[in-house]
Amino acid sequence: MSIETVRISEKAKRQLIAVKQKTGIEHWNVLCRWALCLSLADDTPPPSAAIPLDSNVEMTWRTFGGEHHEIYMALIINRYQIECKNRSQADLMQMFKLHLHRGIGMLASHFIQ
Repeated sequence: MSIETVRISEKAKRQLIAVKQKTGIEHWNVLCRWALCLSLADDTPPPSAAIPLDSNVEMTWRTFGGEHHEIYMALIINRYQIECKNRSQADLMQMFKLHLHRGIGMLASHFIQ
């Protein structure tokens, strides 16, 4: 199983823009990695939601994960095996999308008042 492309919602894009302004961190992929790790650190599964991938922010998996892309994939697959009963590519993508967006919200809540 793999993830080819990472996309985010317009709401998540606005949150990341605000975090970028507060932190000075320039790259979407760095912030998205932090967001994913924040969500994965929470033992509870993210709530199910329909998340539109309607922004123009898009990156390849290799850009998202950088030199440690294999480690990020291993973390996602481990969590996927814990959280998902049905094991399909679509379920992996949905779980990743939910964790990424929950993490973006968590990251934004730390920096945006």
